[in-house]
Amino acid sequence: MTKTLLRALAGETLPTPPVWMMRQAGRYLPEYRATRAKAGDFLSLCYTPDLAAEVTLQPIRRYGFDASILFADILLIPQALGADLWFVTGEGPRLSTITSAGDMAHFKGKDDIHETLAPIYETIRILTRELPAETTLIGFAGAPWTVATYMIAGRGTSDQAPAHALREGDPETFDALIDLITGATIEYLSQQVQAGAEVIKLFDSWAGSLKGDAFERYSLQPIKRIVTALKSRHPGLPVIVFPREAGDSYPGFAKAVGADCLALDTSVDATWAAETLQPETCVQGNLDPKLLVTGGQPLIDEAQRITRAFRGGPHVFNLGHGITPDADPENVHVMLDAIRSA
Repeated sequence: MTKTLLRALAGETLPTPPVWMMRQAGRYLPEYRATRAKAGDFLSLCYTPDLAAEVTLQPIRRYGFDASILFADILLIPQALGADLWFVTGEGPRLSTITSAGDMAHFKGKDDIHETLAPIYETIRILTRELPAETTLIGFAGAPWTVATYMIAGRGTSDQAPAHALREGDPETFDALIDLITGATIEYLSQQVQAGAEVIKLFDSWAGSLKGDAFERYSLQPIKRIVTALKSRHPGLPVIVFPREAGDSYPGFAKAVGADCLALDTSVDATWAAETLQPETCVQGNLDPKLLVTGGQPLIDEAQRITRAFRGGPHVFNLGHGITPDADPENVHVMLDAIRSA
């Protein structure tokens, strides 16, 4: 029987939706923390295939999710292009910054990234051998706008102001950066598929800070270019897109970019999405990850409400954002039981 995630992404309505969680391999699991300690630091964990495969497999062993998402990071592409990348404990990623056209001259071409990223492809090959037969393997990358915001600011920012400033003040350099990231992302994801990824997900985590024409030009269009290229190279490849906080731009987005599933953030009402979005595409989401911290009856009620709201069409149950380090692993079992008994 075809894997349940692939069936949902193909448009099938299932009695119980397939389930996986964004950041399901992560700091909320004690086994993850032990493996990361063995690796020494976050980037060493990403670039050590045996260990990266191990943390990818851990939530599958514990919960039996219908899909497994490759353990990596969206900022590996900037590093492969030549940016300096490091992680500050408790604070997150830091990168060398891009502020002018001169900074672009130091980057490699899109076809020169694979030596750096070869361990990621090896992780995927390991997973294709070790995942259960019924579990779908998802590869991923950050969408160009979101990756660019980190490259320009040198870190995550609350309002993406440095990226907006470069976009408005030096559009030629900004467009060149988006073009470089887009091309590199196509090559990176294509290699993931060749290594064994069965589904691709694009995370545009900061899409919501783009408005009007800027959203069309810097979120939608680069994602469309990536999806079109991947589907041309790999016919039948399912793609999930996540333009987080897109708001009024959610309707029509999946169709416009050629994706098979639209992931929704926590702000989206499931009843509205079932009426407005689900008729045109499979939807994914969108439980608030805070409920996996607090648990109890509110978790059960909301998981069942979302499951029931989306029951009339293709749905992949997930969170509206990544699970947080303070989540209780036992609450994930509670969530799964609630979904299956809805």
